[in-house]
Amino acid sequence: MSNHEKAWPKELRVSADRKMLTVRFDDGRSYDLEAELLRVRSPSAEVQGHAPGQRVTVGGKSEVAISKVLPVGNYAVRLVFDDTHDTGIFTWAFLSELGESKDQRWAEYMAELADKGMSRIF
Repeated sequence: MSNHEKAWPKELRVSADRKMLTVRFDDGRSYDLEAELLRVRSPSAEVQGHAPGQRVTVGGKSEVAISKVLPVGNYAVRLVFDDTHDTGIFTWAFLSELGESKDQRWAEYMAELADKGMSRIF
């Protein structure tokens, strides 16, 4: 079982400006995840598609904020963003993996935006 599969959050905290989610795991790992990255890499079908290769590049989200964090059972949270996106279920394993690969995910996102002539700014 990988660290991601065993990941158990000790604390979830949204920053005062609602632009950052801090996730602290019981094994001592801690990640600051920007609302923008969480929004554009949401595990929702709306963003990820229904099959490999269907992921949608979402631009214009540099100012997105987290409106709500809602528990989903004991395995995840649903993040509600101020642009009304609310269909992503963020499992503990997903948040762990995203935190660990954050720099790579940002680089991929920036490259996708550039390749498609899109911008982070709406």
